[in-house]
Amino acid sequence: MALRVLGVTQNMRTFIRGVDMIKRYKSAATLQKTLLNIPATQVTKLDNGLRVASEDSGASTATVGLWIDAGSRSENEKNNGVAHFLEHMAFKGTAKRSQTDLELEVENLGAHLNAYTSREQTVFYAKCLSKDVPKAVEILADIIQNSKLGESEIARERSVILREMQEVESNLQEVVFDHLHATAYQGTPLGQTILGPTKNIQSIGKSDLTDYIQTHYKASRIVLAAAGGVKHDDLVKLACGSLGGLEASVLPPEVTPCRFTGSEVRVRDDSLPLAHVAIAVEGCGWTDQDNIPLMVANTLVGAWDRSQGGGANNASNLARASAEDNLCHSFQSFNTCYKDTGLWGIYFVCDPLQCEDMLFNVQTEWMRLCTMVTEAEVERAKNLLKTNMLLQLDGTTPICEDIGRQILCYNRRIPLHELEQRIDAVSVGNVRDVAMKYIYDRCPAVAAVGPVENLPDYNRIRSSMYWLRV
Repeated sequence: MALRVLGVTQNMRTFIRGVDMIKRYKSAATLQKTLLNIPATQVTKLDNGLRVASEDSGASTATVGLWIDAGSRSENEKNNGVAHFLEHMAFKGTAKRSQTDLELEVENLGAHLNAYTSREQTVFYAKCLSKDVPKAVEILADIIQNSKLGESEIARERSVILREMQEVESNLQEVVFDHLHATAYQGTPLGQTILGPTKNIQSIGKSDLTDYIQTHYKASRIVLAAAGGVKHDDLVKLACGSLGGLEASVLPPEVTPCRFTGSEVRVRDDSLPLAHVAIAVEGCGWTDQDNIPLMVANTLVGAWDRSQGGGANNASNLARASAEDNLCHSFQSFNTCYKDTGLWGIYFVCDPLQCEDMLFNVQTEWMRLCTMVTEAEVERAKNLLKTNMLLQLDGTTPICEDIGRQILCYNRRIPLHELEQRIDAVSVGNVRDVAMKYIYDRCPAVAAVGPVENLPDYNRIRSSMYWLRV
C-alpha cells in the first residue's frame, strides 16, 4: 500500500512538473507574441536630413516631440549652460505667438507642453489628443525655429535659472552626480554641469543663444518622434510643411572624446545627517556590444531602500547585507551611457559610521561579479531587466522618448523582441568577462558629500578593486 501511495505521489509530482512546464511555455509564448505584435516603428528621412519616427498604437492620445542631438556636451567653458537656458526660453514667445498666446493655445487644446536638457540631448515635446497632433507639431516647429529671445524675457529667465540652481543644490543626489561627472571627466565637456556655472548664467545673452541655435539646431541632428494615435504618413507631411525649411548640416556633428580619470572629490559637511556617496568605473557607450551584459550586471547589483524591507529574503546579495547589517538607508546601481563612454557604478546613502562597511560590501560584490557570479543570479537579473524594460514603456510619453533617444543613438529603434533576444543571449561568462574588463583592477571615480570622514582613503578604495588569490 505504501509503495502504491508513493508511486501515485511520484506520478502526481511528474504531472505537476509537466503542468508547470506547460504554463511556463505558454507564458513565454504569450510574451513572444506580445513583443512581436507591438506596432513597428516607422522611420522616414526628409530631404534636409531630419528624421521622422513614429509608432501608431491607435490610442486616443499621442505624444509628439523634437529630439535634438545637442546638450551640455556641445558647449564649452564660456557658454556652458546655454542649452538649458534655451530650453527655458522656448516657451517665452515666438515671432507669431506671444507667451500668453502660446500658453492659451496649449491650454485650450488641453495639451501638455514640456522640455528638458541632458548632457547630450535637448528635448521639446507635447502630449495631446490624437486629433491635435498637427497643431502640436506646428507649435513645436515654431518654438525651435522662431523663438523671440527678447532681452526682457532673457533677464527674467536668468533669475528663474539662478533660483533653480539653488533648488538643485538642496538635492544631494543631483549634487553628488554632478561632482561624479566633474571628477570622472575633468577637463572635458562631460565634466560640465547641465545648468552651467553662476557666472555664465549671469552673462549669457541673445547672441550666445542665437549662435548655439545656428550651430547645433540642424535638420540632420533633429528627430521628430511620435507615439500613440498618430499616422506616420500624416506626420511626415506635417514635418515637410513645418520643418522642411530647416538647414541641413553638411558635416556630421563632432564628438569630442571625453577622457575618464580615476579620481575623487569629497565635500565634507558634518552638519548633514547622512553621507551621500557615488563610486563608478568607466562603462561603455550606447552602441558598444558590451552594453547589454553591463546592463545585466547592473541589474544584478540592483537597488534597495530601507522602506522596502525584505531582510534575509532579498534576492540581491548587497540588498540582503544592507538590510541585515543596517549598512545603509538606500542604494542604487546605475549604468549611465553616452555616445562613446559611460559611468557604471553605485550611489548610496548611509550613516556616517557605516561608510567604510558599506563600501567594503559594494566592492566585495563587484569582485564577486568578476569571479564567482552564478547562473541562477544571471537568469534572475535577465528576467528582471526584461520586466523593467517593458514597465518603463507604459504610456505614449515613455515610448516616444524611447523612439527619439534610440534614433539619435542607434539611427534606428531596436524592436523589443530583438532586445529580449539580446538579453537572453547573455551568459554567466559574458557577465564575468565584462566585469573583468570594466571593473577588475580599474581606477574608479568617487564623489562623496556630507559627513564622509569614515570613507576610506582613495588608495584603499583603489586597492580593493582586485583580489589576490593564492
